[in-house]
Parts: sequence; C-alpha cells; structure tokens
Amino acid sequence: MLLVTNSTQVRFYFILMGIPGFEVFHTWISIPFCCLYAVSITGNTTILAVIRAEPSLREPMYLFLSMLALTDLGLTLTTLPTVMGIFWFSASEISFEACFAQFFFLHGFSFMESSVLLAMSFDRYVAICHPLHYVSILTNRVVSRIGIAIICRCVVAVLPPLFLLKRLPFCGSNHLSHSYCLHQDMIRLVCADTTINNWYGFVLALLIITLDPLLIVFSYALILRSVLRVGSQVERLRALNNCLSHILAVLVLFVPMVGLSMTHRFAKHAPPIVHVIMANIYVLAPPVMNPIIYSVKTKQIRRRIFLLFSHRPL
Repeated sequence: MLLVTNSTQVRFYFILMGIPGFEVFHTWISIPFCCLYAVSITGNTTILAVIRAEPSLREPMYLFLSMLALTDLGLTLTTLPTVMGIFWFSASEISFEACFAQFFFLHGFSFMESSVLLAMSFDRYVAICHPLHYVSILTNRVVSRIGIAIICRCVVAVLPPLFLLKRLPFCGSNHLSHSYCLHQDMIRLVCADTTINNWYGFVLALLIITLDPLLIVFSYALILRSVLRVGSQVERLRALNNCLSHILAVLVLFVPMVGLSMTHRFAKHAPPIVHVIMANIYVLAPPVMNPIIYSVKTKQIRRRIFLLFSHRPL
C-alpha cells in the first residue's frame, strides 16, 4: 500500500485491474470499450442537446430525461479515465485520494440514477392516473425541487460510507479487482473491524437498492390498475407503451446492480473475471443503453434527433 518516493515522503496508492488473464490483449479489448464510451457520451449529449434546443420538450417527462442523461454522462466520465488508462497506457496505479474521489462520484451517480428513475415513475403515474392535474402537480418549481432533493439524497447516502471507510487502516495487498474504485472492492483490503461499515451498507441497500425498485413497482401497480379501467384496448396499449422506455431503463439499471451485489456477497471465490464482467456491465449498461432506449421508443426524441442530424431546422 505504500510507495516510498524519498526519505521524507510516502504516497498511498491502489493498483487497479483490467481484464484478468487477458493483459496482453488489453489494446484490442480497449476497442469495444472505447466504442461503448463513445456511444454513451454521444447518445446522452445528443439527448441533452435536443431537449435544450426544442421548447416543446420542456415538459416534466423530458426534464427528468435530461437529468437521467446528465447522470449517465457523469457515470461515464467517472470511470473512463481509469478504464482506458489501464487498457491504453497500463496506468494501473491510482492515489489514495483519487480512489476515494472516484468512489464518491461512481456510487453517487449510480444512486442518483436510481433516484431519477424513481422520480420518472412518479411522473408516469401522475400523467396516466391524474392527467387533468398533471400540469398543476408537476410544475417547473416542483421538478426543480425534486432534482435538488435527488442530489441531496445521493450526497447524504454516499458521504458516510466514504468517511467510515477512509478512517480505517489498509494493509496487506493494495490490489483492487476492478478498473475503478468500488466500495465493495475497497473494503476487502481493510485490516480492521468493519461492522459499522457493513451495517451501514446493509441499511443503504435497503433504502436505495431495495426501496427504490419497490416504490417503482408500486407506482406501476397503480398505473396498471388505472389502465385496466380504461374501456378501449387501444388506449390501454398506448398508455402502457408510454411507460415501456422507463421500464426498460429500470431493468437496465437494477438487474446489473443486484447481480453485482450478489456476486460480491455470495460469490467471493468465483473467478476474478466474473466479478470484472459484472462490474463492467453495471457501470456501462445504463449509460450506453438509456439513450438508445429513449431514442428508439420515444417518438418526439427520435424525430428531433433525425432532424438534428439531417441539418434541417427543428
């Protein structure tokens, strides 16, 4: 864990890992990763540009979508330097402070994505179950307050485990098993009692990883009950189709999140590549897939993107 630079200065650092067992192929492996990062950055930037340029897309649904795109951009830019640094330059060392900074932003943006999807489920519930009151309930001020609440919630959720982990001593191996600093990975290197950390992680898992999906499922149960009361089958399908993009985004986030948590908790002795693959899916799937999902399934976004790239006036 210590690298002695001279007689008076000592630097703490961690060693990040690329794809274990495939180090000689890192240059080739970097090509699909580079493409995925490019898709994420281009796709989310395009959605933000389209929403910003088109006044008709200033509705709450699209404001929440812009929050999701910003979160995905943040998640992408948080992991890109270390991942591509390992693949291109074999730069596997990361300082103690930089690792904790990446820890904060990585988990913060991940929790923020969950919170934004929860807010989007509330938006769909109001739009379908209370359409006449939609504009009066979800005003710009309310949407702004929801956005601020999401940021505060994520900061409050991430800071305690960061400080709890930072106060503990690290000893022995300084090798992490991923290309970025994850809490589940870093806590394995601690040589002290981690009971408080484990309990806080358990409570955090209940409040975010468990509670958010349950609230989303509850909102869709209310939506389904409302939709089934509609007489026309065409109207039912239209209402459900409006929710399809959001449902897919929820699955893209929570399935890898639960899979990664289960892998770290119950498959500790699995081959290292299993943990690496699960972590990369968890980090890359939402930022890459969300802009594709909303571009394909949302007619207004798809049409504006087509006009934008065809250089025709919007």
